[in-house]
Amino acid sequence: MSVATQNVSSNEQQQKTKHPPGLYLLFATEAWERFSYYGMRALLVLYLTSTVVQGGLGFKDAWALQLYGLFTGLVYFTPIIGGWITDNFIAKRFAITLGGIIMAIGNITLFGVNTTTGLYIGLVLLIIGNGFFKPNISTLVGELYEDNDPRRDGAFTIFYMGINLGAFFAPLVTGYLANNLFMDPNGPGKADNFYGYRFGFLAAAIGMIIGQIIFNLLAKKYLGDLGTKPNVKAIKDTNSVDKSIPLTKKEKQRTTVIFILAAFTVFFWAGFEQAGSSLTLYTDRFIDRTIGTFEVPAAWFQSINPLLIITLAPVLSYIWIKLARSGKNISVPAKMAMGLVLLGIGFVFTILAVMKTGSDAENITVKANMIFMFMTYFFHTVAELVLSPVGLSAVSRYAPIKLASLLMGVWLSSSFIANLVAGQLAAFTSTLGMLQVFLVVGGAAIVVGLILLAISPKLAKMLD
Repeated sequence: MSVATQNVSSNEQQQKTKHPPGLYLLFATEAWERFSYYGMRALLVLYLTSTVVQGGLGFKDAWALQLYGLFTGLVYFTPIIGGWITDNFIAKRFAITLGGIIMAIGNITLFGVNTTTGLYIGLVLLIIGNGFFKPNISTLVGELYEDNDPRRDGAFTIFYMGINLGAFFAPLVTGYLANNLFMDPNGPGKADNFYGYRFGFLAAAIGMIIGQIIFNLLAKKYLGDLGTKPNVKAIKDTNSVDKSIPLTKKEKQRTTVIFILAAFTVFFWAGFEQAGSSLTLYTDRFIDRTIGTFEVPAAWFQSINPLLIITLAPVLSYIWIKLARSGKNISVPAKMAMGLVLLGIGFVFTILAVMKTGSDAENITVKANMIFMFMTYFFHTVAELVLSPVGLSAVSRYAPIKLASLLMGVWLSSSFIANLVAGQLAAFTSTLGMLQVFLVVGGAAIVVGLILLAISPKLAKMLD
């Protein structure tokens, strides 16, 4: 082989190991969108429950927590509608831009219209915008690669890091703006601190705008024609699956397992999503957040999860690979059962904290150490890494081809239902008390996890 031929071969091999620059553009766009979403979400319950004198809206805890659950639930529901619209009528890149603009306007509304009406308009815009944005940017990542390209899994790992990078910095920035930089200790009536929540919402809007500017300036250069046409024609041209052929016995079994696992994930996410609602309120009112003379904003605790994901994801990935190579691979249902049990263990630390502080914020005599909340988020993060990626992989791997989109929609809908349930559970903390709710949620997660573990051999056999 000549030197020239060797150089060409080497260059081709290098190209196949490198990721296309379009991936990093989508990474940056998603990071800024997640900065916007998690920055707003970190403040939402605090904004709703703080009094008007404190810069909030003065909602009762129960309604604020239910509203939070409804909002986060619809955020998982509208991408199904947005994805259908994009498949049939508009291009993905246009949908991403449209969704980004709508979400930016939503956060600007929360910033500029500090009333209940402004709140509802802002949240509706955020829900609609997310419906257009979320399903399409993830799909574009996959379209950068051929079906059998070995770089695909690594690409989604990099993209997932973008999600958590934005989610990590967002609460730090918006929490600092609300609780430190724009906090007025001599607010209206001089009765309480006056928090700058609205400036946190403004920061979320600016983050979304930055992401959209980057995306629209560089998309043509790094994405080419990708995502510039609706999917409907491509689907008609490439869909060779005959939908009239009935499912095989094995396909029916696998479909049944996917429905069963989706039902179990409702329990997981209903507990996990307490992070932005009841756990945030508990952190704000009952956790000693002082380090020297500095008080850590309650919103900052929501950065623990993405930071741990970035840190622990490679470790857990290495563990799965080692187990698989040694012939000790754990089945999908068993891994998901482990996730549920770990979620319940995480609540044990919160329960210990509540036993120390009680649930009465007005007559609190002692606050709990921050380590309790850190340990809760630590176990919840490990649980998420054990359950969430594994579940998504299982759906994409085992769903029959002609039902793939439908079953992915079913999987997403479990998060929608879970967030609605999470809001209702969190609302009970104002009537039943935090100890009782955390006991029920944590205990239910462990029991349901053990049930799934017991039936996991049967489910694994059905998946084959």
